[in-house]
Amino acid sequence: MVGHATFCWNELMTRDVEKARAFYGKCLGWTFSDMPMGDDGVYTIADMGDSQVAGIFPMSGPDFEGVPEHWMSYIAVDDIDERLELAAALGAQILRPPFDVPGVGRIALLKDVGGAAQGWMTPE
Repeated sequence: MVGHATFCWNELMTRDVEKARAFYGKCLGWTFSDMPMGDDGVYTIADMGDSQVAGIFPMSGPDFEGVPEHWMSYIAVDDIDERLELAAALGAQILRPPFDVPGVGRIALLKDVGGAAQGWMTPE
């Protein structure tokens, strides 16, 4: 398991997954596999050899209007619900309350007190 308070995952938020796959595949040698996300489409996992190195999330819909493509980082925390409550009390804005991703962990999205967006995750 990844240690508490350490960066544990990065994902590219993009409007053109195929273009990103072609770019990172050719530039970095990544290979890819798809993970269905139900009604939210398909999440792409980037692999380097036997290691998962990043994710690619398709940005679509009104929630992403005006949001530029970017890399999103995730920090591992020991108890997402407890840590998120503390973060909110200290002025963080909760963008998406905790949700469970089977086989991955419990995740929430927030902006810190300076407005920097990030994900926090209690890995399975």
